Amino acid sequence: MDWLVDLLRPHTLTLASTILLYSFVIFTGIYLGKIKFFGVSLGVTFVLFVGIILGHFGYTCEMNVLHFLREFGLILFIFSIGMQVGPGFFSSFKEGGIQMNLLAMLGIALNVGIMITIYFLQGGSAGETSISQMVGIMSGAVTNTPGLGAAQQTFLQVNPDGYEVSQQMSMGYAAAYPLGVVGIIMTMILLKVIFKIDTEKETAEIESDEKSSALAPHYATFKVTNEMISGLNIQKLHTLISINYVISRIEKPDGRIIIPTSKDILEVGDLALIVCSVQDEEIFSRFIGPTVEKKWEREKGPVVSRRIVVTRTEYNGVKIGSLRLHSAYQLNVTRVNRAGVDLLATPNLRLQMGDRITVVGKIDDINSLARKLGNSMKRLNEPNLITMFIGIFLGILVGSIPLQFPGMSVPMKLGLAGGPLVVAILISAYGHKFHLVTYTNSSANLLLREIGICLFLASVGLAAGKDFAATVFNARGLTWVGYGFAITVIPLIVVGIIARAKYKLNYFTICGMMAGNYTDPPALAYGNKVAGNDAPAVSYSTVYPLTMFMRVIVAQVIILCFL
Repeated sequence: MDWLVDLLRPHTLTLASTILLYSFVIFTGIYLGKIKFFGVSLGVTFVLFVGIILGHFGYTCEMNVLHFLREFGLILFIFSIGMQVGPGFFSSFKEGGIQMNLLAMLGIALNVGIMITIYFLQGGSAGETSISQMVGIMSGAVTNTPGLGAAQQTFLQVNPDGYEVSQQMSMGYAAAYPLGVVGIIMTMILLKVIFKIDTEKETAEIESDEKSSALAPHYATFKVTNEMISGLNIQKLHTLISINYVISRIEKPDGRIIIPTSKDILEVGDLALIVCSVQDEEIFSRFIGPTVEKKWEREKGPVVSRRIVVTRTEYNGVKIGSLRLHSAYQLNVTRVNRAGVDLLATPNLRLQMGDRITVVGKIDDINSLARKLGNSMKRLNEPNLITMFIGIFLGILVGSIPLQFPGMSVPMKLGLAGGPLVVAILISAYGHKFHLVTYTNSSANLLLREIGICLFLASVGLAAGKDFAATVFNARGLTWVGYGFAITVIPLIVVGIIARAKYKLNYFTICGMMAGNYTDPPALAYGNKVAGNDAPAVSYSTVYPLTMFMRVIVAQVIILCFL
């Protein structure tokens, strides 16, 4: 059994022992992270604490290997996040998203302001807590692991020999993280008490807003009664009604159902199924005629409605109008479902891999179009590794570009965290225009992301474990916990009160916005459980992209400004 003892002995630096150590840290951390304390779990972040415990007892690995796994894990994690949030990054600034993102930016500014205030109150550079430690505490307080990784990587760029100092960030992060998670949930409960929230009333308000939502395509059947438009073809009608809409089907008085092309004519007595935004329904009621009840899907006849999945790369980035569906197939596209969101199928809408388009027409024509577009779910399950590694390659190049700003002693670089994040967002949002296939199914993206964060956290924990107990389990460590709790709670209370008192946001929307502002899945899970609807998830996803980007950049800027 000597071979087993040698393999499990601390300070063993063989390849087998390194893989064994990482495997143990990761699976133990994931398992323990599922345990709930008062209904809250720390999730995959528990890998960090398991790594710290083993590092404290002398388990380690060769430093170059540890550095590589930490940085590569960070790149995988950051890039996967960028690919996930990229499609919604720019759209999150539209409509109500602007308001929520501004509130989230206020929260980030308050986090930084409180952190810097504490830093100078405790003595600044002459105090017990350095700026690197304060950045680590702030990252833990807002439960933002990418910010920690970006700050450490930036610090080592400026001070290649400052590895031991960079580990102080990890210790501050670990000290502040647990109460960071708890603090968010406590603030949600506190706001509920302060404003005497009636959850049933909030739920009814959410349901009412969903029914009147103007974002999703809306279906309505109109009977043509306006003699002024009788005899006009569809092309002419589009010049008179300039808003975005699609006439899906027309039923003639004799019962014939046709798929209208630009040359087909509307006549008095026709029934027209129109796909438009809900707020535009009144326009058609006034211009065409009254709405009528009709179950089109249940009608018997040659015209059917089917969904086709775009899975052939040559149609990635192609406009719907260029498919010539009317002339070539006698089909109408009524809507496009992208990542669970229905979009109105306008001629200028560009298709992306994984889009599910709803078409109406004869079954033979639909089958022909399906063969052309692919319609193969198996194809979607194949990972697009070319795009992924092109993105990582470009991300590292972008992250290495020196950016000189006034007041900074050295040029700023986006680094191995910021560079891949920026490139991933841009590729996932605009890659289809260059015929890059950016679609990755959620399972593959989540796998890459979890592997990356586990490698990163295990490496950080093993490196920081040696001095963690001596640094944190004392009066200074308790002070760090207090600093972190203040950085967590005060901005949330301020932003929450402004969101509710001034902007009258729904309570569940505020809960999701808080969780998204701190990029904290456990807090989102709590909000979803309390709400019983998807309102917290919607606001979480609205602020998450910009917040994640800003926290990664801000952590680096603080390090560069104070060095």
